[in-house]
Amino acid sequence: MIVRFNIDRLGSGAYEYRVTYEGEALFGDAGLDSIEACIIAATEGLGSDPVGAEIAYQGIISGTYPLATLALASAQIAEHALNTTTAMEEVSS
Repeated sequence: MIVRFNIDRLGSGAYEYRVTYEGEALFGDAGLDSIEACIIAATEGLGSDPVGAEIAYQGIISGTYPLATLALASAQIAEHALNTTTAMEEVSS
């Protein structure tokens, strides 16, 4: 099972995430202070079924990662998600 972490920035500068599987919301939270904090919280909230997660920031998927990688490299994955979304927004405007 591979879930998706849907991460968005709120108007207040805080972030929210929703963990979904095949379009169905499993759980989420709002008011976190960074993309990395969302990745950490989402990873910690998973049960034993998922083996990995797609990371989507503002609707742009930046990659699919095994759970162990999410736990060990959350800062780098968060930076990659931000950079990917920024690059896609630049070429589409």
